[in-house]
Amino acid sequence: MAQQSSKSFNIQSKILWVLGLALIFLAVWGNSFYSYIGLLYRVIGVLIILSASLLVLRFTEFGSQAFSLITQSFVEVRKVVWPNRSETTQTTFIVAAAVIAASLILWGLDSLFSLTMKAILG
Repeated sequence: MAQQSSKSFNIQSKILWVLGLALIFLAVWGNSFYSYIGLLYRVIGVLIILSASLLVLRFTEFGSQAFSLITQSFVEVRKVVWPNRSETTQTTFIVAAAVIAASLILWGLDSLFSLTMKAILG
């Protein structure tokens, strides 16, 4: 019985994928076919059709897993402890100093190798 349910769910998922991709194709085709209509109205139309496509794809097996992942990501983002202003400023200065130091070291090595090659090659 579970095998039968899985097959019907898989067929349903494939049908929804075809429908969702057809809606995306319709949005792209409609945007170029109706090029004489103002850009604002075409963008609104494309956004509506793409939203409908995402709604259809939401009910596929992959779409439900992706939707679950996205909602879990939002929950995790709320748990993040963001740095305060002083920590951000200190970290910025440390990174800037490290970049300046690395660039000076690389400039010095480049100059040394350049002088060495000029001395060797004449």
